Amino acid sequence: MRISAPLLDQQIDTITELRELYRASEARGARLRLLSTSGREMAQATQENSAEVLQRCAERLAFFVGKSQAEVSFLPEDAGIAIPAPGEGNRIVGRIHIDGLTGLEQIVDREDAEAFRMHLELMGATIARMNDAHDRDRLLNTLQERELRLEYLVGRMFSTQEEERRRVSQELHDGVAQTATALVRILEGTTTQPNADIPAAERVKLAAIARDLVTELRGVIGGLRPTLLDDLGLEAALVALADSLRGDGYDVAVDLSKQAVTWPAHLETALFRVAQEAVANIRKHAGPSCRVVVELAVSDEPDGSFLRIQDFGEGCASPMMESAGSHVGIEVMRERMAAVGGSLRWTSLPKGGVCVVAQFPVTF
Repeated sequence: MRISAPLLDQQIDTITELRELYRASEARGARLRLLSTSGREMAQATQENSAEVLQRCAERLAFFVGKSQAEVSFLPEDAGIAIPAPGEGNRIVGRIHIDGLTGLEQIVDREDAEAFRMHLELMGATIARMNDAHDRDRLLNTLQERELRLEYLVGRMFSTQEEERRRVSQELHDGVAQTATALVRILEGTTTQPNADIPAAERVKLAAIARDLVTELRGVIGGLRPTLLDDLGLEAALVALADSLRGDGYDVAVDLSKQAVTWPAHLETALFRVAQEAVANIRKHAGPSCRVVVELAVSDEPDGSFLRIQDFGEGCASPMMESAGSHVGIEVMRERMAAVGGSLRWTSLPKGGVCVVAQFPVTF
């Protein structure tokens, strides 16, 4: 059977078109494989392997345009084809150097050039992501270092403050308080040489003033640094605070841990100062003769060790509604507990009263 010339020419054109379509389909498949393979690898890249992944993707891009080698640089000022960061501004985050290729305009096929450009954008997005992660890690490390320094400085500040309180307390006890006590004895005529120049009635009046002075001095000394805290420890100091509230008419229940504890000095001081501030706030805001609970618990369980001071008085809506001085006191309590690795919760109860809970780590 013979095929006519026109029919043969038509078949040849059809075969040519099919071959062109096949080559175009293969080219599109190659572009899709390039972008999908590199895109998947770069999406899974981490800071540890990102340089290796990007170099491998660069070599794959070089093979795509018929070149054998490629090098990635993360310095925008280096030579090579620019790798842009995503977003506006045309920020350059790196360069790719391929021998014999200086720009996309040298790629003849427009679709190949577009795939090349999209591949560069994927590389730029990956480099930018790694740079952002590095910046975040660096910022986080800086913040953590500053936080540690701040905790150290706050701890040192409180330690220095306590040392100064101890020194002033001792000087008041050994100096002014002793002098005031001696004055009382002279005025009361209990010394061997009473002051006969002062009338008896006047001496009685002055003696009462001097006794009040001694009482106030002892209160100041106890507030600066209670001797019970140094001599007998935290539990005894808490009991003394409870007794002082009872003396003012409050109904105080004390529940202290039965576990024998050797308290670290910094933790003991922090807990006592929290209790001292809480008691001061009770006197200011709870109203007279309400019930108060003082509880100290020690446990190996997480968050199981705490000091709780709760009153069932009038309370207040929130610490922000208190006077400026009291609010500062609450913040100081929080800072003290943070300095020893603990935390503090201040809660206004719905039915009135305030609950202060200082949680602390078991480090003894």
